[in-house]
Amino acid sequence: MTTSHWLVKSEPNTYAYADLQRDGRTVWDGVRNNAAALHLKAMKEGDEVLFYHSQEGLAVVGVAKVVRTAFLDPSDPAGRFVAVELAPVRALKRAVTLAEMKAEPALADMAMLRQGRLSVSPVTDGEWKAILKMAGQ
Repeated sequence: MTTSHWLVKSEPNTYAYADLQRDGRTVWDGVRNNAAALHLKAMKEGDEVLFYHSQEGLAVVGVAKVVRTAFLDPSDPAGRFVAVELAPVRALKRAVTLAEMKAEPALADMAMLRQGRLSVSPVTDGEWKAILKMAGQ
């Protein structure tokens, strides 16, 4: 089974990586963009996820994994969107900022940088390795 990689965004004042570490797992819900929702539907159990702090911090700060695949989003009364469950894996040794990501040639085609408004986006194996290297992992 091949593992895919993803990036999810959260505002740290709403739900930070430290909250995920404290909680042990969380339902990743509230995604209402159709493209981002399709990415949630594509996630498989065990897939690895970069956790990005948006609005404040603007940096990848941790790694999580998918522990439950797509199910109906309990926060969507219309029943149109899905959620997944994530669990923490580890905080990065060093956060990788948006500015650093934009300056890294290996990340030039990264979905998050091309479609910055998406809250969930795919990450290629090369991008994954580049970000972890930048983080000192």
